[in-house]
Amino acid sequence: MTFEVPAHSAQAVAKPASRIRQKNEEAIIKAAEDEFARHGFKGTSMNTIARNAGLPKANLHYYFTNKLGLYIAVLSNILDLWDSTFNALSVDDDPAQALSHYIRAKMEFSRRQPQASRIFAMEIISGGECLNEHFSQDYRAWFQGRAAVFQAWIDAGKMDPIDPVHLIFLLWGSTQHYADFATQICRVTGRARLTKQDMETASDNLIRIILKGCGLTPPAV
Repeated sequence: MTFEVPAHSAQAVAKPASRIRQKNEEAIIKAAEDEFARHGFKGTSMNTIARNAGLPKANLHYYFTNKLGLYIAVLSNILDLWDSTFNALSVDDDPAQALSHYIRAKMEFSRRQPQASRIFAMEIISGGECLNEHFSQDYRAWFQGRAAVFQAWIDAGKMDPIDPVHLIFLLWGSTQHYADFATQICRVTGRARLTKQDMETASDNLIRIILKGCGLTPPAV
């Protein structure tokens, strides 16, 4: 973000501080993702997160007062990223283009932030108590709004009649699978790790399978 301000204004002083804060928060979130994914909530210590983030523990508590707050921030970060790819979904969109874009975006999140996805999966499997506030009435309304767009496409004859709710579940599960179960995938396929090309190939196949199941023609790449 660029500010057009005089060199000695208050904003000019705040600008580098804001960038430092953003950089530190990103480093903390990344270190926390690694630790929570590896050791779970109970097995993770704030001391280790601070050390891995390259910050004194006191600085860590300046940004996140306790471990639970940091854990919820990690969960909220990945959910906000996931949901952002669906926020602008509109009945005026082309279904094939919109679904293809969403699948590729979610798969890119799985490639870039697999640890965060695994933390989310573990939280949900254990009951999702830390996400009670997130899955509020507002979130249910948001979910219903996404399903309503799919239903509008179906009503307009743009795609085959399927259950929009189960389509969303399929989109979520299939794209997150490549982060959450990467170890299984690698062992079955004999790979040391999933590469960017592996993820792109998986995206192509998911798009083909899901879109054809919806009666849509995958767009040309």
